[in-house]
Order: sequence, then C-alpha cells, then structure tokens
Amino acid sequence: MWVVKVALAATLLAGLLFPDIPGVVGKGWPERCVGYPISALVVPIIWMLRGRRSRYPYLADALLVTPFVLDLSGNLVNLYDTFEQFDDILHFTNWTLLVAALVLFVAPQGLARWNLVLLGSGFGAMAIIAWEAVEWVVQEMGTTGLQLTYDDTVGDLVLSASGGVLGATVTAAVLDQRN
Repeated sequence: MWVVKVALAATLLAGLLFPDIPGVVGKGWPERCVGYPISALVVPIIWMLRGRRSRYPYLADALLVTPFVLDLSGNLVNLYDTFEQFDDILHFTNWTLLVAALVLFVAPQGLARWNLVLLGSGFGAMAIIAWEAVEWVVQEMGTTGLQLTYDDTVGDLVLSASGGVLGATVTAAVLDQRN
C-alpha cells in the first residue's frame, strides 16, 4: 500500500518539476495535483470514521490508489498520445481495480454476493459518469490537451462500466470462495 502511495506522490511531483514533458503539457496537471491525492485519503478516513472495528483494508486502499498512479505514469511517458489504445485499456483496467477496491471495502458488512456485484457495478457506472463530467469541466476551464470527443466519452463510459462489472463480479466470487 505504501509503495502505491509513494508512487502517487512521486508521479505528481515529477509532473510539477518537469511541466514541459509532452504527456504533461495541457493535461490539467495542477488539477490532478489537487484531486488525485484524495484517493490516498479515502480508505483511511472512512476506516477511522467507522471506528477501526476491523483490520485495516490494505488491499482495498492500494487498489483504490493504483488507477491514479497508472494514469499519471501513462501521462509522464506520453502513452496517451503515442499508443492509441492506451486510454481504452486504462479505462477498463482502472475501473476493474476501483470497483474491486470498493467491493473489498464493503464486503465485511456481510452483503450477499449478488449485492456486492450490483453495488460495485452501480458504483463503477456512477464513478465513470462523474469522472467524465470532471474531465469536461477541466476542458471547459481551458485545458487543451485532453482531446475529448463524443466517441471517446461514450467509449470511456462503456469500457469503464464493463471493467467495473468485471471487478465487482470477480472480487465477489473470490470473496465468496474464501467463506
């Protein structure tokens, strides 16, 4: 978990120190530096608010932060602009990880497998809608390097929602087998 959080800080810092990297220019790096660190705080804050009744969910915490590290790393090495399918692969993969994190985090509540799958899938769908809305707002604020199009947005919605369904289904199945 700490490796992922250190990687998040390092990738954010790299973009701030080297703002002229092709994958950083015009990609809303300052906005990412504000929003992305929140991912590293979500699980610890919720865990503390719940009264620390259960063991700390290290895997869920790491899975929640990993998509942000992958996104930043892809920008730092300019994969979004040099490998056409990178954004699509990352949307599917990242939502698989995000939803798996949520399912792991809520699983101790004792929900049935089908509830975990539906909760995770719904969360994944709502999360990608929110993500695409934030991207649109950032672009409207003047960020020029996002290259958002209708086709890209619809593709991102479908791939992310599909990744979320996979993440929820696989994680719930693995948890069900453990019990």
